[in-house]
Amino acid sequence: MDETVIVIMLKDNNTGFLEKELGSYSLSENAGMIYNIYGEDTEDGRRVVLRLTCDKEVEDWEYDAIFDYYDTEALAGVTTHVAEEDGHFNPIWLVQFPYSDVHEEMENAITNILEIHKKELLSVYDAIADKKDDYSEE
Repeated sequence: MDETVIVIMLKDNNTGFLEKELGSYSLSENAGMIYNIYGEDTEDGRRVVLRLTCDKEVEDWEYDAIFDYYDTEALAGVTTHVAEEDGHFNPIWLVQFPYSDVHEEMENAITNILEIHKKELLSVYDAIADKKDDYSEE
C-alpha cells in the first residue's frame, strides 16, 4: 500500500493563517478519511484539530443515517473532544487531541484515530444498509 504524508501546520489563533510546520507524518492506510488537520495553541497547551470524513461519497439518505448510527464514544479514549459538524457534502467529525513533539507518538495517535474511525464507519455502513426507506424523502 502506498504511503501518504500529511503535514500538520500551526494555525494562528488571531488571523486563522497557517504559520509554520509542526511535523509531517507517514500514513499507510485511511489517510483519505482526513478532511483537514492543523495544530493550534490553547490555554491548555498545543492541540491537534482533525476533521474526519467518510471513505466514500455518501448518498443523500445516508448523510443523516451515518450521523445517527455513528458512536462518537468510540473515539473517547484517544481524543479530548469529538463533535459532529454539519454543512459539508459528507459527514464530518471534528476531533481534537493533544499535540506531541515526539514524532512516533503523533504518527501512532493519528493512525489509531483513523483505525477506530474506519472500524466505526464499517459498523455504521452495516447498520444502515437496510435503512434507505427510513431516511429517504419521497
